Amino acid sequence: MRGCRGPSPLPGSGAAPRILGLTSLLVWLGLIFAHGRFWQAGPVLRPKPAKARDWPSVSVVIPARDEAESIARVVADLRRQDYPGALSIVVVDDRSTDGTGAIARAAGSGPGAPLHVVEGVEPPPGWSGKLWAVRQGVAAAGSPDFLLLTDADIVRAPEHVRMLVDHALDDDRALVSEMVELSIDSAAERALVPAFVFFFALLYPFARVNRPDRRTAAAAGGTMLVRREVLDAIGGIDALRGALIDDVTLAGRIKAHPASRGRIWLGHSALARSIRPYPAAGDVWRMVARTAYVQLRYSPALLAGTVAGMALVWGVPPALALRGRGMARWCGATAWALSAGSFIPTLRRFGLSPARAVLLPGVAAFYTAATIGSAVDHYSGRGVRWKNRAYTSPHREGGRS
Repeated sequence: MRGCRGPSPLPGSGAAPRILGLTSLLVWLGLIFAHGRFWQAGPVLRPKPAKARDWPSVSVVIPARDEAESIARVVADLRRQDYPGALSIVVVDDRSTDGTGAIARAAGSGPGAPLHVVEGVEPPPGWSGKLWAVRQGVAAAGSPDFLLLTDADIVRAPEHVRMLVDHALDDDRALVSEMVELSIDSAAERALVPAFVFFFALLYPFARVNRPDRRTAAAAGGTMLVRREVLDAIGGIDALRGALIDDVTLAGRIKAHPASRGRIWLGHSALARSIRPYPAAGDVWRMVARTAYVQLRYSPALLAGTVAGMALVWGVPPALALRGRGMARWCGATAWALSAGSFIPTLRRFGLSPARAVLLPGVAAFYTAATIGSAVDHYSGRGVRWKNRAYTSPHREGGRS
């Protein structure tokens, strides 16, 4: 009598499954114990009492393209910042079609930090649209001590700018950047967004980024406070010309320059969050596909290696745990447990159940597919898109870690 059976074992019980399982397990042991403690929740910039000090001047630069839904709230939060020094705001209306510039100007009336709205022009050849908008904003900002480069969907607590500057001054940091809190209101966001943060930390372990003696460099584009003198030393925004992953490129250039002495900082924010929603899985897909193939430098070989690596790290453990035999099953189950355990601190940061960690291989498959989709978009001529503006030229990313 056959009765009910579980999943059939993997074809062949020879050496191949054991080798795959052992390799995957060794990779995970290396990641857990020798990869910059990427799995930890990471440093968090939290509020603390203001110090009596000589506060430097800060100019906030916001590139905004079709941001009518959020720009008024973003500007209002910045204008009421509790910052003891001189604070000014520059919004670059990047050829918006929804009245973003007019809404920003209206939000700039009344008491608060001064606001200047720049009417952006189309980027010249070789420039990505967003970076060209940032360049125009930096030029309009004058010569403040610090520039805060941020996005048009970030809201913040009144003490946020003060805390960023305070953190930069405490250790003479050239760049202070934060991953702001992200929305997890929809089912798709809860399933996919925490893994986005997790994979970013896996690529760029914060502990290594924050060590001056390590080459690893990264930043999160939603919040980047940079010393103006250091930005000028690396060649200004012109040094990033054409970069589509501008935050990581900027961090790499700054950390590598002697003027910074390698002092940059990347952490999580407890005072700022994004109000941009990703209500469906397709929205997250487009966010990833926008620049995934750019990160692989438009290389088919790197794409193939990435897909193979993702399969080994994320696909092999559950496959062997569920369908393998003997040593192969044990290695797969152990690697799966390690991968799930490494994800739990991130889930807790988002206030989600640790039980979701066992589903991470499926989420990894989604991101792998989106990366392949990014390559398909590139070769089909759709290229990278940001706010209804396409970039099909393979711009090279400088300053990568």
